[in-house]
Amino acid sequence: MQNRAGFTGSYVPRVTPPSSESHISESPSAASSSSRRTLLRTALTGAALTAGSWAWDLPAAAATPRVSEKPRPATPAAALRELNAGNRRWRTHHQRHPHETLAVRREMVSGQHPFAVVLGCIDSRVAPELVFDQGLGDLLTVRSAGEVLDEAVLGSVAYGVLELAIPLVVVLGHQSCGAVSAAVHAEETGERLPAHIQYIADQIKPAIDHSHEGAARIDATVSAQVRRVRSQLAAEPDLAARIGAGRLAIVGARYELTSQLVHPVD
Repeated sequence: MQNRAGFTGSYVPRVTPPSSESHISESPSAASSSSRRTLLRTALTGAALTAGSWAWDLPAAAATPRVSEKPRPATPAAALRELNAGNRRWRTHHQRHPHETLAVRREMVSGQHPFAVVLGCIDSRVAPELVFDQGLGDLLTVRSAGEVLDEAVLGSVAYGVLELAIPLVVVLGHQSCGAVSAAVHAEETGERLPAHIQYIADQIKPAIDHSHEGAARIDATVSAQVRRVRSQLAAEPDLAARIGAGRLAIVGARYELTSQLVHPVD
């Protein structure tokens, strides 16, 4: 069930609308959490984007350039183009290892301006800065096994969007995900996993694709988990408001270990 169309070319990313799918439960301190989110939201400003900004061939919006570096992508489409170009460099062995100069390192001391949030798995083979060929200050990376959401992970993503005004969130699953494999195995056998690992499996369980068997079930569940997490994020009111205004896109993607390709999950 791998989408081989690629994360490249004429693909136009779909902005996921808020859905009725259930999302993360509120913590006992829901009222104070809501207050904090409101404070973050009201502290931010930014220009709304036009609907046409999603076209891949549109130029990136102007932004304040870094020292000796090109401008930071300032729109969802521009951010996605940059990630796409970086993955192309990675898989063709033309990495640039950007933004590692002494000037950039000094600049980073005074602040950060990442252009994308990547919510990915903890797998050591799928490091976002490598597979997208990005450098210091480019990506806000949030990693949990199987891209599982909890309040801390959700808060980390929200921080990037609401506090740092990041225009793109990528939920990045990957081929041969061990967390997904463990969740499928636990459900099929009834085996209880050790300690806190069972929590991860329980969170992935609703995404298990029972229309497949064996290895195909695991592979299909990897994509299903990406879709589920993407929908959960898009249903968050603060994030949904930015999606509706064209200031944020939340997209799903997969990284294939065999080809090093990142491609969209629809």
